[in-house]
Amino acid sequence: MPTLLLALAVVSTGLYAGFMLIFRTGVMPALARLTDEQFVTVMRHINVYVPRAVFLAVFAGVVVLPAAALAVPVEGRSGTRRWLILAALVCAVLNHLVTLAGNIPLNNALAASEGGDPGPARAAFESRWNTFHLLRTVLITAAFALLVAASLT
Repeated sequence: MPTLLLALAVVSTGLYAGFMLIFRTGVMPALARLTDEQFVTVMRHINVYVPRAVFLAVFAGVVVLPAAALAVPVEGRSGTRRWLILAALVCAVLNHLVTLAGNIPLNNALAASEGGDPGPARAAFESRWNTFHLLRTVLITAAFALLVAASLT
């Protein structure tokens, strides 16, 4: 069971890290080329359609699965493996805190600005959102690397 939980933690965290990285390196640079009206419209749609069942399962899994892997007692588990999983869990929790305290409030503010001039809405959103997104991308990528390392110890 612990091996399965750790494998599932690696998979879910890898999927989520990949999503964050692609958004950072592909989606946001593409959206940066749009007009203010196009950018705001597309981001509003993304913010409605991304948080669905599959995404939310992966989002939860990056915290729940490493926590479960730590909670299951394992005879002979190395202290190194335990610390790597714990460090990954801390990174995943910090990722979620950045999302909840940084990105989601900006998404909500962008949604609330509907009907107004898209220029100021974009100006208040884009740079700050990208900064928070960079931070959470680094955190979840670190969590993924730590879980991979744990699975190899």
